[in-house]
Amino acid sequence: MSVVDMLGKAGVVPVIVIEKEEQAVPLARALVGGGLGVLEVTFRTKAAAGAIAAIRREVPEAVVGAGTLLTAEQLRAAKKAGAAFGVAPGFDPAIIEEAKGEMLPFCPGVATASELSQALTAGCPMVKFFPAEAAGGPKMIKNLLGAFRFTGVKFMPTGGVTAGNLADYLAIPEVVCCGGTWVVPKDALAAGDYAAIEKLAREAAQLVRSIRG
Repeated sequence: MSVVDMLGKAGVVPVIVIEKEEQAVPLARALVGGGLGVLEVTFRTKAAAGAIAAIRREVPEAVVGAGTLLTAEQLRAAKKAGAAFGVAPGFDPAIIEEAKGEMLPFCPGVATASELSQALTAGCPMVKFFPAEAAGGPKMIKNLLGAFRFTGVKFMPTGGVTAGNLADYLAIPEVVCCGGTWVVPKDALAAGDYAAIEKLAREAAQLVRSIRG
């Protein structure tokens, strides 16, 4: 199964900021237990690479990717840790080339037609639409698709997506999945309330099923 297929099956991909490596395994177990088996661990903290490696080792049923990859060093660290895919908030040709060299499926961030065109030229079949709500939401994606649908491009909107507007995004066939920060609230993670996180994951997974029938 390709990464695009795996992301599509998930529908919602929790976007995770892990401050402490010891949070990684219980968090991943809670998310997988709730029905969300594809995770994105962001490289916004020093714990990211260790967290990805721990999840790969202890929760093998999870598919874990790396987000917020801004440098070649981060991308290589993500690949070494076992990330199944990489995601960036913006479009950087150098990072895309690094991902190709590391054979890491990569999803660059775009917010405009020009960035989308460049991403497609660089060989990226799927893009992160970011920041989704601020950049125009589902209406903007539909407008972009008016010109780009024929390319077969797929989208992963992230940024401002919530349980309340998820259906508007997933109603667009070219939207494979959405990045969901709401599934892992900072306060719940800091408190170690993994039961609350599992509940949110279960609700999100059920919502995806209800939207997609």
